[in-house]
Amino acid sequence: MNTPELLQKALNFEFLTQEEGVFLYKEASTAELMFVANELRKKQVPHGKVTWIIDRNVNTTNVCIANCKFCNFFRRPGHDESYITDIETYKVKIEETFRLGGEQLLLQGGHHPDLGLQFYSDLFKQLKELYPNLKLHSLGPPEIAHIAKLEGISHTEVLKSLIASGLDSLPGAGAEILNDRVRRLISKGKCGGQEWLDVMRAAHQLHLTTSATMMFGHIETIEERFEHLVWLRQVQSEKPEDAKGFLAFIPWPFQDDGTLLKKVRGITNQVTGDEYIRMIALSRIMLPNIKNIQASWLTVGKQVAQICLQAGANDFGSIMIEENVVSVAGAPHRFTSKGIQDAIKEVGFEPQLRTQQYEFRDLPEHIEQQVINY
Repeated sequence: MNTPELLQKALNFEFLTQEEGVFLYKEASTAELMFVANELRKKQVPHGKVTWIIDRNVNTTNVCIANCKFCNFFRRPGHDESYITDIETYKVKIEETFRLGGEQLLLQGGHHPDLGLQFYSDLFKQLKELYPNLKLHSLGPPEIAHIAKLEGISHTEVLKSLIASGLDSLPGAGAEILNDRVRRLISKGKCGGQEWLDVMRAAHQLHLTTSATMMFGHIETIEERFEHLVWLRQVQSEKPEDAKGFLAFIPWPFQDDGTLLKKVRGITNQVTGDEYIRMIALSRIMLPNIKNIQASWLTVGKQVAQICLQAGANDFGSIMIEENVVSVAGAPHRFTSKGIQDAIKEVGFEPQLRTQQYEFRDLPEHIEQQVINY
């Protein structure tokens, strides 16, 4: 193996192996990776714009029995601070989201032992009856797997019921690192990596659009990072020809503040800005069949995320009107609609508001320029 040959292979949109990805991670310069990833972006996203979205992360419940070692958000069943969000709260938050120019909820929660398929089906139906134009980008593979186990039915049956109730797309939540050595140590109560992938396979067979993620920089090896990318690429290659499958890939570094991983095992986030930029570039290189690569400004900040736009990323994600999970582990960054557009323009790109389906939408005439911190 040598760097020039592998980079040329990438420029030809060929699939690099796990070993070849690791080799480039260790041997290629940041400048080389950025150049190749940027060239691939220009071919895959020829309009040259950087997309973004206005949405809100609302949590159905904070009750969870998964016991993830990187999560400060969850509460055990019966805890004084546990909650299930009521419909009046949803109404306030949805109407506020509409005023801020958003049209979508990223609706997620914990593995509540008592909330099964009926609860989520009824909730989705009620929200869609109240707000027919609302988009539900909701739950994630671990929650689908949890519901399937509670009900004793298949992933496909759960997904079909939720789609019928109003689910528009499935986030890539809970991927972390898909290797089960890692998952046993950091998220033992969640579905295994292969089940996560199987849920996504089922979603793609139903033509439900999804996204994929990776949380890295904790206990995983570099080899396990690239195994994760290869597995995602494989699932994308299996989707029906007329299905979109994974619309986007979003990698972000582990946020360690106050987590059990830090307090008990001394694991801290050591990911530098340069390393994150390299992983964005290598994501573009390793995933030629996933069109959109998103830079996680929430976890790395404005300046590093801006550089990522020259390193293969074409999407700046959401202003995140509300986000309660990653933020409580130390992600402090916030954007307004104006701020995110200015950040994109500062590095020479045209910002373009989008939907979850990566369709362009016009910027609403009147957007309240406020960000709510909860």
